[in-house]
Amino acid sequence: MEGSMLATVILIFTIFTVASSIDDKCAACNAVAEELEWGLSKEKPRNHLDMRHRLDSQGQRRGKVIDYRVSELRVVELLDGLCDKMQDYTLPKIDSNRQEWIKVDNWDNLTIDKQEARAYSKDISTYCGRLLEETEDEIAELIKKGSLGVGDVSKVLCEDLSKHCSKTSASREENGSNGGSDGEL
Repeated sequence: MEGSMLATVILIFTIFTVASSIDDKCAACNAVAEELEWGLSKEKPRNHLDMRHRLDSQGQRRGKVIDYRVSELRVVELLDGLCDKMQDYTLPKIDSNRQEWIKVDNWDNLTIDKQEARAYSKDISTYCGRLLEETEDEIAELIKKGSLGVGDVSKVLCEDLSKHCSKTSASREENGSNGGSDGEL
């Protein structure tokens, strides 16, 4: 009985620790948006998708030709693996009022504690998964419509969809207060 009670307490503590591991959700959301925006900017032009795989009785191909820009394949290619890429990010200590996620090119050259940096990278990867789970349908529709372009990903994802950054957080951050803890994920 005592062992199961201890296990329950540890489980509850672990859940709360993971849920609260991202203190500044606005900064984390902006890092995810930056990585998605980078993916959008690096997209190569693609041909239409030829879905005409059937032949009719006259030997003519039947089916659709889909524009790649509005295809589900484009959405999958942009979002698939996004959270794995977030494991290249960590959170250095800048100052007590501001947090900024940075992309690490070489983990061996880090000047901060590598174990702590790896823990932060796992935290943001987990956060990314929850963020995409919450907003994936809306993001997919915006990508297919062509409404989500380079330059506006952060605003759309972090302000409009997830609400992790309020519209006034930019002015609050300039004044030195934390503007990213208004959303829960």
